[in-house]
Amino acid sequence: MKTTSLAFIALFLLLSSSLFAQSGKVYDNLSLPSKILKSERKYAVYLPPDYETSDRSYPVLYLLHGSGDDQTGWVQFGEVLNITDKAIREGNATPMIIIMPDANTGRRGYFNDPKDDWNYEDFFFKELVPFVEKKYRIKSDKRFRAVAGLSMGGGGSFVYALHHPEMFSSACPLSAATGPLTVDDAKKQLIKSNPNVADSTVTAYYNRQSVVALVNNVPDDQKKAVRWYIDDGDDDFLYEGNCLVHIAMRKKDIPHEFRIRDGGHTWTYWRASLPEVLAFVSQGFHQY
Repeated sequence: MKTTSLAFIALFLLLSSSLFAQSGKVYDNLSLPSKILKSERKYAVYLPPDYETSDRSYPVLYLLHGSGDDQTGWVQFGEVLNITDKAIREGNATPMIIIMPDANTGRRGYFNDPKDDWNYEDFFFKELVPFVEKKYRIKSDKRFRAVAGLSMGGGGSFVYALHHPEMFSSACPLSAATGPLTVDDAKKQLIKSNPNVADSTVTAYYNRQSVVALVNNVPDDQKKAVRWYIDDGDDDFLYEGNCLVHIAMRKKDIPHEFRIRDGGHTWTYWRASLPEVLAFVSQGFHQY
């Protein structure tokens, strides 16, 4: 009897340790061909712990890196594997697939160039999203799709969700670059590469790339189209733009979560942000 009990305990401990040892998988050197950008485009993917042992489909988070990084940024510096595994294991996040595209090859950034000769945003929506949502077992409904990012990628997550509210249930910009704050700022940016830029081009660029302008132009029937979680450090040099977006959203009665925490424009800050992002987007993926 005693031997049987000890064997049962040993088996239980073995199964328990095996269960807790389950880990997701990250692949950070994958690619797809792009006709729009005329190049191979890299991306990284996080697959949840039970992906290879189940037949189920999963919600997806598009997680965008910042300026100077590439698709490996969130993997190497953001510790996306360990943080997401822990959040899922502790029940704070639902199992999800995370797609991390490269926006630092060829040209840097997530948007279409004003000259119309480098249309990364078109690539993202017309090529990347259809490709990964066919390749992986991803739920393709808006409710199961979210976007987040830091710095340049925070700006990308703002603009993508404002341009395409029909695509995303949640958006989580972190320490976001919010684009030109005024039309004059937009002109100063554009004039660097085009000294003779027309005023109409400047205005069109401002209305399309300024997060404040996009928020001010949100139609009344779209105010609740996206769940917003905005996070920025009190020592971050992008603090002003994020605060102005928060104020614009308050004036427009757009529901959103706005967090100011102690910290700057650092990976230490963003690693602490990621668990909150995972929990927030998971709430949007759930049924109430």
